[in-house]
Amino acid sequence: MHKIKGLLFDIGGVLYVGDSIIPGANEAIASLQTIYPMRFLTNTTRRTPLVMMNKLNTMGFSVKPEELFTALDATKKYVISQNGTVYTLLTDEAASWFRELESDTPDFVVVGDAHLNFNYERLNIAFRHLQEGAGLIAAAKNRYFKDEDNRLSMDAGGFIAGLEFAADVEAKIIGKPSKDFFHLAVDSMGLDPEEVMMVGDDIVSDIKGAQDAGLKTALVRTGKFQSSDLDRGITPDFCVDDVTELISLLQ
Repeated sequence: MHKIKGLLFDIGGVLYVGDSIIPGANEAIASLQTIYPMRFLTNTTRRTPLVMMNKLNTMGFSVKPEELFTALDATKKYVISQNGTVYTLLTDEAASWFRELESDTPDFVVVGDAHLNFNYERLNIAFRHLQEGAGLIAAAKNRYFKDEDNRLSMDAGGFIAGLEFAADVEAKIIGKPSKDFFHLAVDSMGLDPEEVMMVGDDIVSDIKGAQDAGLKTALVRTGKFQSSDLDRGITPDFCVDDVTELISLLQ
């Protein structure tokens, strides 16, 4: 474990669930921050990066803007790099992040967790844009997440798969498990992938995605974790009850 020089953390399910902090998480992160550079990665797409930053710091985590990597912000930067315009299938709040890029004839359809905005009318508008040649961007393609009522809820993945099937296209995934997303965070610390550990609760997006990108991994048994995750042929380097166990693990 002496070779680990930096840490990446998923946020929802690892540091908190809904509005409830994982007990001891902020103290554990504060302790580890004295030793390791770290970045915080999230596929959460209902909220803007600014709201996510404020939530983390209000909960007692000390996170600087350059330490937060969100799928939503990475998606916007990608669209801008392509000189593109968008139609968004997102929550109203998240859609505001792309307001200046919106167009009636978009280059891209951007989909994230639209929550109550996932309805036939909006999905069909997205489908028609895809039929007319727009590219499909999945800000994130998670299957589900641990909701505030402590039960699993559908994420954007199923809706994205539906659009892929209907329009016969393949989405470009920006957030986890994209290798580029992990490497962007790793590069920002000036480290190599094998020197960094990803800590997450999603066996596919966090663990397999990070392993495919060359990182070490630690799966936490909080958030969306289910015991059946360990039967899916994906083996994390470590499995811990919660984020607080990292302190003893990394010593």
